[in-house]
Amino acid sequence: MLEIIMILFTAYTLLKVYISVMQIGYIADEKNREAVLMSQEKYKTAGEYAIKKERIGLVSTIVDYIMFVWWVTVGFAWLTTTLGTTDSVVDAVLFLFGFIAIGYIVGLPFEIYQTFELDKEYGFTQTTPKLYIIDQVKSAVLFIIFGGAIFYLLAWIISNIENWWIWGFALLFSVAVLVNVIYPTIIAPIFNKFTPLEDGELKTDIEKMMEGVGLKSDGVFVLDASKRDSRLNAYFGGLGKSKRVVLFDTLMEKLTNKELLAVLGHELGHFSHGDIWKNIGMMGLLLFSAFFLLGNLPESLFFDMGVEKKAGVEIAMMMLLVALIGFVFTPIMSYVSRHNEYAADEFGSELGGKENLVSALMKLVEENKSFPKSHPLYAFFYYTHPPVIERLKELGYDAHAVNEMAQGLPNDGIFTFINDEKK
Repeated sequence: MLEIIMILFTAYTLLKVYISVMQIGYIADEKNREAVLMSQEKYKTAGEYAIKKERIGLVSTIVDYIMFVWWVTVGFAWLTTTLGTTDSVVDAVLFLFGFIAIGYIVGLPFEIYQTFELDKEYGFTQTTPKLYIIDQVKSAVLFIIFGGAIFYLLAWIISNIENWWIWGFALLFSVAVLVNVIYPTIIAPIFNKFTPLEDGELKTDIEKMMEGVGLKSDGVFVLDASKRDSRLNAYFGGLGKSKRVVLFDTLMEKLTNKELLAVLGHELGHFSHGDIWKNIGMMGLLLFSAFFLLGNLPESLFFDMGVEKKAGVEIAMMMLLVALIGFVFTPIMSYVSRHNEYAADEFGSELGGKENLVSALMKLVEENKSFPKSHPLYAFFYYTHPPVIERLKELGYDAHAVNEMAQGLPNDGIFTFINDEKK
């Protein structure tokens, strides 16, 4: 059984590496061609950033594979011997803390390089080493408290219930739903300051839009994202009374009120179409599949790894293999997400105006240095948002005219529809 799992994980890793290599090669060639949606200089810069970022991901994938092989051959046995764990639930939690800590230490250099080297080089990082350390400490405390509680409950279920995978799934799915409820109002404020949007014309217009789609929320808030990163974003999150609209302060600085309303209209489209519930449903399907498959691993597998089939090792093995199962679901979930984005764009264009949405998308591409093209295979697997060029086409705009605007050329009549029919 161990040989089969290693073959599957090897195939999964090779496919990920192949997709990354194809993406890097595609962008390396494309960035030197005629620019699309931005100036030639910014187009090349965006391409270089995308390549460097993908190379980090490629190296990380290889390291993850090496760690997987180490864990299943000697790592689990070494950690079990080092900690001297027994069958107790507490020991299972300690084993999992050790497993997570090692993975965190191995992955930390990649995160630090991404944050303080690559993102700083391209003008994104605003965070300081002090703020970064504070964030890490806060995350660790939250994980020890809440992650430890979840590990304890799951280990108890595994140790005491025969068909534990059913109840384990129910536990984690319930936790996932709960996180969606409490994240906007309890978890996120631990890391960021959320300021209610000031009274004025923009707030009045936003409230009218929300009222028009039947959204009763906790309010509209501005997030102090600029203290960590300069990229633009906005999101709608939460369930029940915790629902709130969040605008990054970086977005507020770069977009006009009309463009903000168009972006908000897009987010309200996700609310109107129930996309949060769709995402929760897909996550539930993935979790159920993972628990069904991994909850019935034979005892011989653990014997081959040199350990006993105990709760801590079972959970750790699930955490290793869920990436493999998730990869199978990735293109499906990405396809559904891209479909939802198209629908949200249409909704947002009706609420805030197509011209304003297109203008906002253009600014998002430029400010976030998002390379507008991708290798088809990479987009098929990983793109949760359609390429901006495709989004513009779906909105009915002539890409050549939009490109002229990006190059700073005269743009009279730029917002000329390709046709009046819905794509």
